[in-house]
Amino acid sequence: MEKEPMVDSRSARKHEAILEAATSVFLNKGYAGTSMDDIAKLAAVSKQTVYKHFSDKEKLFADIVLATTDRLDTTIDLLADLSTDDANLEENLTRLARQLLTALTDPRVIQLRRLIIANADVFPDLGTEWYERGFQRGLTTLAATFQRLTEQGLLRIDDTLLAANHFSGLLLWIPVNKAMFTGSAQQTEADLDRYAAEGARVFLAAYR
Repeated sequence: MEKEPMVDSRSARKHEAILEAATSVFLNKGYAGTSMDDIAKLAAVSKQTVYKHFSDKEKLFADIVLATTDRLDTTIDLLADLSTDDANLEENLTRLARQLLTALTDPRVIQLRRLIIANADVFPDLGTEWYERGFQRGLTTLAATFQRLTEQGLLRIDDTLLAANHFSGLLLWIPVNKAMFTGSAQQTEADLDRYAAEGARVFLAAYR
């Protein structure tokens, strides 16, 4: 009985090692180019162990994709906690914009986004679930925040979800499209600062 926690801990470590290895291999080789042998080798476990934790490559891929939505929780919290201080609204919105840009232009996030899009025809339900649990959830939270600011008289918005899309578009159109088409997610700090400041300024010019 006393050995069970140790066994569970060892199994959990192997599970995490497999997930980490699979993420790296999928991002480097794509879904079609990845084999369970590749994953087992990088995770330093047997292929049998990989299958013990994940029934097949498709299940492993789905778990990796959907696990990333849990990591957005901190970003979602930021969207919900925008300050209602009128005097500092532009400063607060700019700070929020910068944090969003940092999170959503992270190289691994960009790589995963490209991988999901590349396999959207093969796994349409997975792509839909990732979008709904991640990006769409963020937009809905941001829309609720804009609704609160509108009710307090700080913003003037009729369609808060559309406004949330406008705000996100102002921030992400340049850096994300550049990364998606060129394969490079690298952005200078100065560029991200400028996108955040100008995005907040233009948004408030339209909706304040």
